[in-house]
Amino acid sequence: NSKNIYCILRVHSFYFSPDGHFITILDLCYYRGEDPQDVEYIWRDISDMVKVMEYNSTLNRFTGYTPIGRHEAEQFNSDPVVLASFQTPLHFFCKFYGALAYKAGLNNNGKHFYGEQHPSMLTCSTWLRNGQEVTSNMTASEELDNGDWHYQIHSYLEYTPTPGEKISCMVEHASFTEPKILHWDMSLPESERNNIAIGASGLVLGVVFAAAGLYYNRRKATGGGEIVLLSLFKTNNINE
Repeated sequence: NSKNIYCILRVHSFYFSPDGHFITILDLCYYRGEDPQDVEYIWRDISDMVKVMEYNSTLNRFTGYTPIGRHEAEQFNSDPVVLASFQTPLHFFCKFYGALAYKAGLNNNGKHFYGEQHPSMLTCSTWLRNGQEVTSNMTASEELDNGDWHYQIHSYLEYTPTPGEKISCMVEHASFTEPKILHWDMSLPESERNNIAIGASGLVLGVVFAAAGLYYNRRKATGGGEIVLLSLFKTNNINE
């Protein structure tokens, strides 16, 4: 199983004009799980695009990659004061301030994104019908940019509802400890049920009066009985 690692990066760049050398110092925090305290701090020295030396907080040691880097790493590893000083950015930069940004990014990644769509239109990554994964009658959108470094892909399921059928969607994300399963409630809200009832009542009344009007008009045409004038009306229920 793959393991998701989140990284926070801080860059310091220095340019020395007399000799034309360009030095970059990288501070990196690698978060290996949902606990922001489970972090590894990496300090990296790069000179003219060549990695010279690196410090790893897990090993609490320096590693040199060039002749100069190996010489300095050997000196630093033998100095307890230097090793202790590099534990400071681990706790201050990664575990304190870096954890704030890490938590914010984790919460944003775990959000559900819903558009202003038809109430019968669901969006998710995996569709389930009665607990079984659906593999047909599905379409997916292109990768959508939210404008805040997050992206989403919408998956749509086309189906005909049947009584007793349960439609669900399963969402998997690196920020979740387990997949989230959301069940679609096919029952209408009370306001919509009331609107349908009112519309149906108006339709029934319209049919009754139409039948009564037809009956009396026929009696009038045959010349029998009292002349009664009825107006036919129809009730439409329109939801804005």
